[in-house]
Amino acid sequence: MNKKKMIRLTALVGVATATGVVAEANQAHAATTTTTETTNQTTNASVESTQAAVDAAQSTFDTAQTSVDNAQANVTSASNNVTSASVALSSAIANKEAATSENIASATSAVSSQAVVVASASQAVSEQAGVVSAAASVQASAQAEATSASASLSSSSVNVASATSALSAAEAALTSDQSTAANNLSAAESAASSASAAVSSGQAAVDNAQAAVASAQAIVDAVAKVQSSDVINMSVAYITALKNYLANPSSANAAALQEVAKGADYVKELQQKFKSGASLDVVVDPSDPTVQEALSVYAVNLINHLRNQYGLTTAFGASVNANVAAIDFVKKYYDDEDWNIFGTTGKGHNKNGLDAYANQLNTSIAEDAGSGLTTWVNGKATMATTTLHNLLYAVYSDIATMLFDDGGTNNWSHAQSIFEDGTILGTDGFNNVYLGVAFDKYGYAHYELYNATEGNHLGNNAYSLDVQTAAQALLTNAQASLASAKASLQRMTTNLMVAKAAVVAAQNQLAALENSSANDLVAVTKARTQLASAETSYQTALATYKQKEEALKKAGDNLAAAQASLEAAQATLATAKAKLAELEETVANLTNADQLLAAAQAAYEQAVANLTTATGNLGAAQVDLAKAESQLALAEDTAEQAKVRAAIAAQVDQQLNGSTANDHQSAGQDATSLKANGRALTATVATASATNPKRDADQGRLPQTGNDDQEASTMALVGLGMLGMVTGLYGYKKKKLTK
Repeated sequence: MNKKKMIRLTALVGVATATGVVAEANQAHAATTTTTETTNQTTNASVESTQAAVDAAQSTFDTAQTSVDNAQANVTSASNNVTSASVALSSAIANKEAATSENIASATSAVSSQAVVVASASQAVSEQAGVVSAAASVQASAQAEATSASASLSSSSVNVASATSALSAAEAALTSDQSTAANNLSAAESAASSASAAVSSGQAAVDNAQAAVASAQAIVDAVAKVQSSDVINMSVAYITALKNYLANPSSANAAALQEVAKGADYVKELQQKFKSGASLDVVVDPSDPTVQEALSVYAVNLINHLRNQYGLTTAFGASVNANVAAIDFVKKYYDDEDWNIFGTTGKGHNKNGLDAYANQLNTSIAEDAGSGLTTWVNGKATMATTTLHNLLYAVYSDIATMLFDDGGTNNWSHAQSIFEDGTILGTDGFNNVYLGVAFDKYGYAHYELYNATEGNHLGNNAYSLDVQTAAQALLTNAQASLASAKASLQRMTTNLMVAKAAVVAAQNQLAALENSSANDLVAVTKARTQLASAETSYQTALATYKQKEEALKKAGDNLAAAQASLEAAQATLATAKAKLAELEETVANLTNADQLLAAAQAAYEQAVANLTTATGNLGAAQVDLAKAESQLALAEDTAEQAKVRAAIAAQVDQQLNGSTANDHQSAGQDATSLKANGRALTATVATASATNPKRDADQGRLPQTGNDDQEASTMALVGLGMLGMVTGLYGYKKKKLTK
């Protein structure tokens, strides 16, 4: 029972019960037990009967609902059929209007033309089918040949494997001594080859050492001659003017110095004093340590001679380390950076390089540069073909040129770098100057002035400035190197003789063993021949297999192309046939326009009739559904009323059976209270239907008057009767669909 119905029935119970209490308050109580028992039996039977009626009404309602759903579906289907029939009828009318003799003739002609197209397409399909058949035959033949070639290749591969195995067995049959002898021979031959190469190398070393001795001898002779005769002498007037200028580089002192020096004419005069001879015409490498020593000693002696004339007692030095540093600096900051100090686009000194290298060596560096090999009185020289004469003359000419005004912004800076003491060009820290000489890849000469300290080791490995002593040391070293090379060559020659003897011994040993195992060698030779033949056959079979595989691929491609063409022809034929069928259908429709229109009209009328019938059936089903709905609502209300009466009867029975003589007075008082408030019993009935009847008996007892319980029984029956009448009428007016 839902909440809405609970509220309605509770209100009715209150009114009916109050009426019964007021009317029957003074009746006798004697027959109370019998009356309530009979009432309980009657109300319980009524509950069961009304619930059965509800179930039957629900079943009737469900059946009616199904009928309505089916009828609605039939109406929808009939409506769709009417729509379709209407469309078909409109099409038939249009077809009838188009069915003129001209249209029929035109459509018939189109059918004839399309029939020709279909025949042509059919012929094309037949012809392409023949092409596919031929291509399939070629492909099948190619497949057979490829299969045969594959089998032949497999057989050849087996033969190669068998021959390889036979060769391995034959080679294994040779004795281990023979194998060892062969290895010994190979090792001996390798040792002999190495020894022979060593002898050749030793001979080259001897040749080089002899050339070095010859070169050293030439240098010794040339330097001794040149150094003793090639000195630069300055006049007293020049020295005085230079000192005045360096002390005070005024324009007047510069002019006086320029007048005394006589500029380029005096340089030319000095250059002409350079002594040349045939001993100097030997081609040398400017970076060769021996040449480096000669150049740096030569340059330092020229400079120190000038410093002595100037009155200075401190001399410049030359060393291996200073020369190595000069060569490294020029390569890194001029050659590697493509820095042309002069030339048509000369960049001048690489000042950033000088700063970086000074920081690297942690010392002071000054650089003078000269034209070097690029300009002379006697013409130009190159780095590749330069001679000792060219190098010495370049140094002599550069230092002579430095004594005079350079022009431009340099002024007398080169002369200043030669004649200063403890400082160079205003930079302090040149207390122990060592000179390094190097030529860049353009042929220009660089004179690097380093301040040598114990920390930078630039003064280590110093050269003797005594020309004759230094030159003789060069010659001695070269001769020692030649002697060492000759001794080494002698040892290598002895080793070669021993190695050749070992080769002969190994060859003899191998020959002896080969004679004793001739059969094994024959077997090996035969196995090798068979393996070579098997490998040749395999290569032939492989070539044939590749050829057949290529032919098979080509045949497959041709077949695929033919099949694609056939499919295209078949598609064309299908399209032509579909077009022909469409045209034939058009002719048939035009020819039979009257029959098609009549049939469409009949189908439309039948669809309309079917829709009318379906609509009527739906209306009837809806009426039946409404009736079933009303009956179901009435049955549900009746069942609910029966349940309420049964609940009240049970409550009355519990109240009457549980009362005592002492309760009568209380019941009378309750009845009096009920008269004052007719809604008092409402709460009692609602509570009793949901809780234990024996709980709070005094609160749930019906009000009574007098000492006879029959009064309460009579009152309850009267209440039940009125309740049945009122709720029955109310339920009849109420229609509620619970599905």
